[in-house]
Amino acid sequence: MAGRDAEKSEALLPALVFLSPHRAFVFPLAVALALLAGCALDPIHARRAAATASAAQDRSRDCAPERRDACAIDTPYRSLVAAALQQSTPAAPVHYVNLIERGEDALLLRVHLIRSARRSIEIQTFIFSEDDAGTLVLDELVAAARRGVQVRVIADQLFSLDDAKLYAALARAHANFEFRVYNPTLHKASTPPLEFAAGVLCCFWRFNQRMHDKMLLVDGEIGIVGGRNYENRYYDWDGEFDYRDRDLLAAGPVGATMRAAFDAFWNSAYTVPLSRLRDVAGSILDAGIDAPRYAMHAYRNPARVAALSRRTDDTEFIRAHFVADALRVGRVDYFSDLPGKPSAGTARRESTRPLVALLRAAQSEIVLQTPYLVLSATAKDIFRELHRRASPPHVIVSTNSLAATDAFYVYALSYKYKKRYLRLGFEIHEFKPFPAEAAELIANYAELGAEPAQPANTARSRARGKFRDAPLKRGGVRVGLHAKSMVIDGEIAVIGSHNFDPRSEKYNTEAGFIVRDAALAARLRDSILRDTQADNAWTIAKRQRTRILGGLNNAIANLSAALPIFDLWPFRYASSFEFDPTGMHGTCRSVPPGHADFYACHTDVGDFPEVDLPLKTIYTRIVTAFGAGLVSIM
Repeated sequence: MAGRDAEKSEALLPALVFLSPHRAFVFPLAVALALLAGCALDPIHARRAAATASAAQDRSRDCAPERRDACAIDTPYRSLVAAALQQSTPAAPVHYVNLIERGEDALLLRVHLIRSARRSIEIQTFIFSEDDAGTLVLDELVAAARRGVQVRVIADQLFSLDDAKLYAALARAHANFEFRVYNPTLHKASTPPLEFAAGVLCCFWRFNQRMHDKMLLVDGEIGIVGGRNYENRYYDWDGEFDYRDRDLLAAGPVGATMRAAFDAFWNSAYTVPLSRLRDVAGSILDAGIDAPRYAMHAYRNPARVAALSRRTDDTEFIRAHFVADALRVGRVDYFSDLPGKPSAGTARRESTRPLVALLRAAQSEIVLQTPYLVLSATAKDIFRELHRRASPPHVIVSTNSLAATDAFYVYALSYKYKKRYLRLGFEIHEFKPFPAEAAELIANYAELGAEPAQPANTARSRARGKFRDAPLKRGGVRVGLHAKSMVIDGEIAVIGSHNFDPRSEKYNTEAGFIVRDAALAARLRDSILRDTQADNAWTIAKRQRTRILGGLNNAIANLSAALPIFDLWPFRYASSFEFDPTGMHGTCRSVPPGHADFYACHTDVGDFPEVDLPLKTIYTRIVTAFGAGLVSIM
């Protein structure tokens, strides 16, 4: 799933709720809107807007043209790049990599690398928000362009800036800066709720095609790939809901493959220059050629931004905290989809094929972390094949609980099929909303001050509405999993944007790194398993029941789960279990389900621990999401 990866499912499902039968009056209006607003900008106005933006563009240089380094800051990563390229051969490439776990580290490194760029910067992202993290990166990109760096940005239109005037300012920000959007709805930058509904109605399959890639490439040599978009919650800056996410930085020859993939998107018909969007073109023409120069943003938490900026320019800090910890690895494979997936009614699955091959070749263990445990048909078939082996691999899954997720509907599908996953041998751990490892994050808020909650003023916020996440029994900074990672047999590490779900396989373009290196795989495995520990997650296991009632309940539950639309039986096969160190006279240790001591050392805390809603309300909402036909768009 895409996240706010609530992103994907919650972008579409609330729209379906919005268009439900009791609001049938919306249909004719939405269809009319689609017909009226669906026309592309005519060529004459598009050319006028492009010419006006070009004439208004800043062409000044903050760095003398003779400076070949574009006045870039020094970075110790440049020595790693030189070493990697020098040591590489076509048959045996060499890379240096960093696993980036902490959110603020991820933002700091991005800003540092942008400031260190000498020639080029390419970015692909699913979300670009107008909060401190998003506007800081925008400002840094424009500053790099003013130094003389060629900057290109592609963002998915549906979940990005949503402000035609800001886009118009970006269109004329600098001659070295260009921002394009992927697959714009109704040929506009902004998508208000009614036009969102019209997009669903008039052009559902086109509307459903989203670019979920998250990639930063600097000078064609240093790349970051993972799950993070450009929004506060991906960098521990939100103050209400932050993501537990992950990236991989790779320095070396893989940059050439990343740039080729980026160029395919840049030159695709799905990727549209800002001047060709109807509302942005109007803003460009209204402002004219004398429009003011792009202005850097005023931040909501300037002290926090300033503190990060100081560390960003501290070469010794970067060397000690990141470069010194980089691992030397061999081959790094960048996998990505082509733009326009699916095309001509057939899903192209370039990003899924290598993952399928890795899973099928697994021998001893698969450690998987995904925000949404909703397997595609392909994945189900693979895990059934693996489970039928005489010695099947051990499958450990780290995913969200209802209390930790911000994708209520997607969790419903995971909840529906928990029994199926347990029967496939999965050891499932659901992330807690207040994990013990978040103590450092909370201390950081106390030191720097948390940014106030953002007003719900974007199309995404309106679409998400009250279905975004469940209310909790206690307050604090909630943390939800957003990382998409996998370790195969302790030897192969996979990190990227692919959620291992139906949308990632069939509809969204995805990208990631595959690294065959035992040391990196060990680090990644340890990180995922830390998220499954008792103080960070609940364990999912079969409920203890009496023989007679248990058998009857299972029979009814199986029948209910087999229904294509309504799954009404509330007494489920599995439950959430909390480790109890006081059990067995204080001699308990955390053990997996199936161990003889599991039930003696774990307490059944119910289906939805920490959630402050009556069970009837939760089940009512979950049942609305149990339509089997919705799986493919979630």
